[in-house]
Amino acid sequence: MQFEMFLFWLWGYLSGSLPFALWVTRLVKGVDVRDGGSGHVTTTNTIRQAGWTAGALVLVLDMGKGFLPTYFAVRAGLPDRAVALTAALAVIGHCWPLFAGFRGGMGLAVSGGALLAVSPLGFLIALATLLALVLLIRHAARGSLFAGLIGPVVLWLVGLRGVVLWVAVAAGLVIAGRFTIDWNRKYRELWLDRERPEA
Repeated sequence: MQFEMFLFWLWGYLSGSLPFALWVTRLVKGVDVRDGGSGHVTTTNTIRQAGWTAGALVLVLDMGKGFLPTYFAVRAGLPDRAVALTAALAVIGHCWPLFAGFRGGMGLAVSGGALLAVSPLGFLIALATLLALVLLIRHAARGSLFAGLIGPVVLWLVGLRGVVLWVAVAAGLVIAGRFTIDWNRKYRELWLDRERPEA
């Protein structure tokens, strides 16, 4: 079982390390997605540089990076904590990808895919929590950071336990840590907190 868990953890990280936003944007526009916009390998930055269709493709692929290793870890009968670590390593791989010089994305889509693999209801609740916090705080990075920390609490309050809670905690901690780098960033595209011109 120990070797099997290691294989799933390795799969999680390597799966997360596939930089789909980088590849899709290069294919569609011939540019490095990290050279513009937020500088991150994300769905939203793909939309900024390559359009909504490319962004939608990246979103699906990135969610798949979290979904597949987590889903099969559950099916293999791994303990809840081992499943959660598989999910967290997929998010870590996305944020610090082996195949893109450790310059990756922020992990939201991958975390969403992992949650979807263990609980569609948990995924929807976590998504609603994220959207509510971003709209309330009006800052995407700060809203996402707090969602990573508060999301597991919300799931616990609505009665979700077991593997879904473990996955939410593990992925949420990575998300919260990752979004600290954008704490002071001023957003200009896609979000409600876009920078306003000075009077």
